[in-house]
Amino acid sequence: MAKKRRDLREEERERQSRKEILLARKQAKQMRQIRIGVGIVVTLLVLVFLVAVVNEFFISPNRAVATVNGENITLRQWQERVRYERAQRVILLQNQLETFNNDMSLVQQFGGQLILEMDPRNAESLGQDVLNQMIDEVAIRQAAEARGIVVTDEDVEKAIRESFNFFDGALPTPMPTATATVMPTPSLTPIPTAVITDVVPTATPAPTQTPGPTSTPFPTATPVTLEAYQEQLSEFIGQFEELGVSEAVYREVVRARLYRQRLMDALAEEENLPTEAEHASIFLMAFGTEEEANEALAMVKEQGFLTVWNTIRSTPFDPESGSTAVATEFLWRTHDDFASALGAEVADKVFELPLNTASEILQQELDDGTIRYYIIQVSGRELRPLSEAALQAQKQQLLATFVDQQLTGNLVITDYWRGRTPTQPVLPPEFFVVQPTPTPFQLVPPSTDSEATPPADE
Repeated sequence: MAKKRRDLREEERERQSRKEILLARKQAKQMRQIRIGVGIVVTLLVLVFLVAVVNEFFISPNRAVATVNGENITLRQWQERVRYERAQRVILLQNQLETFNNDMSLVQQFGGQLILEMDPRNAESLGQDVLNQMIDEVAIRQAAEARGIVVTDEDVEKAIRESFNFFDGALPTPMPTATATVMPTPSLTPIPTAVITDVVPTATPAPTQTPGPTSTPFPTATPVTLEAYQEQLSEFIGQFEELGVSEAVYREVVRARLYRQRLMDALAEEENLPTEAEHASIFLMAFGTEEEANEALAMVKEQGFLTVWNTIRSTPFDPESGSTAVATEFLWRTHDDFASALGAEVADKVFELPLNTASEILQQELDDGTIRYYIIQVSGRELRPLSEAALQAQKQQLLATFVDQQLTGNLVITDYWRGRTPTQPVLPPEFFVVQPTPTPFQLVPPSTDSEATPPADE
């Protein structure tokens, strides 16, 4: 009986042992399946991560945001250039702030447009401008190289050195020689005080042309030593590198500028761009209201243009009088100069009106919607050499037209750049706080020299 009970217990233990073994096998199988599942998930996550890394750092940067005549502008190139443009603006605005003794209102007044461009909300607008500029640069380089024009690394280095006034022992390129300017002589020197108000001077005949003073020569660049150049360049590049921009990007910008200038010169030669144009000098009266202009025109018909012009010119400004009349001169300007300053209607009239004859009332609508009223008298017209600034403006217009023709049918722009515009480097927030002081309206440019100041490099 006891033996039978022992056998039953052993048989029970064996059954339990087999059950445990089966359960253990089942659990082991489940664990293997879990490990395999986890391994698959981890592998997939790693693969997704690797794909994202490869796409972010290897594939996406090399994707084209634009293609110009078969040549790609990659996302990386465009983003680097956007950062360069942002860094350039940051440096310029910070230098302005230092120049103006930390007067933020002055920086807002003179650099307001740059500050707006640096606003993160306008990042994509700046990105679009940079992309358009890069597209033009590729088209320009392609056209230049097709003409055998090549800008080497040595050319870039030379241009950078000259921009820092380092000429390696040579002399700087001389500026154009100043020449005497023939200017109309006003019929009356303005009266300095308001004591005489009821005496109108007698008008003299048309002003006699007399040789004016020789223009002030352009200042000569002061050459610097190699050590000074290297120190200045190192400091300059250091500013960009602190803002995340490499020296290579800066050098490519210089290269693009050289290609642009050389192609402009080549196109000007190909098209025989004129170096002379008809210029004119005028006496001008300007008014803010039509009523005041009509009153002045009636006086012109009774007393003569020069008498009225001299009266306005000789009357000191009195804010309490309510008068908006201004009398001034434009000396030896081209049609484009007049159109830019006074509008197309006035410019056309300047070159149609007989000499020493008063015009009717002419109008110009300003950007703010207000209208200015003018009465003019032409004192001289003649063919004269174009200024360097005017020649450069003609070359730029010729180049712009040429580039548009080159891009027609040869440009593809993708939307891949949208949403990927860099917002670094950033402008410190204090630049966006102070409201800018409005710039007062100025009718006539202060300079009356025949030679305009050449525009600064882009």
